[in-house]
Amino acid sequence: MNEERAKKRKLSDDENGIDFSELPIKNSITSIQCPYLDTINRHVLDFDFEKLCSVSLTRINVYACLVCGKYFQGRGTNTHAYTHSVAESHHVFLNLHTLKFYCLPDNYEVIDSSLNDIKYVLNPIFTPDQIKQLDQSTKMSRAIDGTMYMPGIVGLNNIKANDYCNVILQCLSQVRPLRNYFLREENYAGVKRPPGDSSFLLVQRFGELLRKLWNPRAFKAHVSPHEMLQAVVLWSKKKFQFIKQSDPIDFLSWFLNSLHIALNGTKKPNSSIIYKSFLGHMRIYTRKLPPPDADDAAKVDLNSEEYSEMITESPFLYLTCDLPPTPLFTDEFRENIIPQVNLYQLLSKFNGQTSKEYKTYKENFLKRFEITQLPPYLILYIKRFTKNTFFVEKNPTVVNFPVKNVDFGDILTPEIKEKHNGKTTYELVGNIVHDGTPEKGTYRAHVLHTPTQQWYEMQDLHVTSILPQMITLTEAYIQIYELKQD
Repeated sequence: MNEERAKKRKLSDDENGIDFSELPIKNSITSIQCPYLDTINRHVLDFDFEKLCSVSLTRINVYACLVCGKYFQGRGTNTHAYTHSVAESHHVFLNLHTLKFYCLPDNYEVIDSSLNDIKYVLNPIFTPDQIKQLDQSTKMSRAIDGTMYMPGIVGLNNIKANDYCNVILQCLSQVRPLRNYFLREENYAGVKRPPGDSSFLLVQRFGELLRKLWNPRAFKAHVSPHEMLQAVVLWSKKKFQFIKQSDPIDFLSWFLNSLHIALNGTKKPNSSIIYKSFLGHMRIYTRKLPPPDADDAAKVDLNSEEYSEMITESPFLYLTCDLPPTPLFTDEFRENIIPQVNLYQLLSKFNGQTSKEYKTYKENFLKRFEITQLPPYLILYIKRFTKNTFFVEKNPTVVNFPVKNVDFGDILTPEIKEKHNGKTTYELVGNIVHDGTPEKGTYRAHVLHTPTQQWYEMQDLHVTSILPQMITLTEAYIQIYELKQD
């Protein structure tokens, strides 16, 4: 019997695959107490990174050494974890998949309630009651190094150039229905994808990230979005990377649509939590313009079907607001004037009356936009960058906007406004700012902590409180507004 068991173990070591020592063995020892628990070093434990063996780089059967924090494969004789245990005298390990603790090289399971905090950091779990409390709780949490932090208001690590992702993830984590949905894994655990399709991992990674951001018992006051970004790189086919800067609006658009599809969303408005939160509807009126170089205007029949106005219904996840062009001239003191514009002036584009000309390579069109349905969370994209043949140009115009009680009903027609039952007042919950030049700029986010009504500025790992008056002076780029229910 012992010879057969030895052969099995040898086979598993040679193949470096499934560890046969994981199989239940009769008369196995289960320990309530372990003499090595005091060697655990919680300061070095970091479960944000990919669950890979640090030696073989495999994902199968990976254990975390709770003494030095490194990941190793296997538990049987001659596996990397076993070898590490003998060589370094590190004895307590955690299986990152089953969440069970083991003592090596003796190879027995450790059962001790004092280890539950480590298990919770690896996999935070929220009950419905705890989720309800998130919007009322003003209690600060203490990290293991003594740092105080507010759950949900924690920094995200910038691996190299992923601040464009971080600001989007920070703002989306403050969208309550989205957050509440992803904090409970059972909400989406039953979603089935077609065979061979693995995009659902993007949903799981986003859920894990949100649970870590809102974890009230974290060991450290920041989170590394490493696994989330690995999923983004993989499923965007390297369009978005963390070693190269990208545009947050491109990432936001791709990310929301990818989540919607991975959750088996359809064109129906309530088919996923993404559409329930962000989907609005508009009517687009398009009229073709006669060519400016027409030889004889009389030859162009403006009443023909070609030049008649066409009406199309279109859904949207965000609204694109166009800034007025910057002045070309300086003032009398030879200084450039930083122009300002009111938010309502930008929103007049969507009142159904204002027309704008759009030029294509061959034809010109006149378009009007009329919003027919406002979403619970309205995303505004303030278009600051224009690309021409030679370079990208940034418009520094400051947008004056109120933080509270923004009434989007002013741009709706009386009939549409009546359909909304007077619920058209929004409040800002997230604001993304671009600083610097178009090529070398950085991004930071402002988010509202609902229970305390305190605004925070978040730039990667740096989290500081900020006055709401200061937010309105920044070069706002993307904004998220929440519909007031009362």
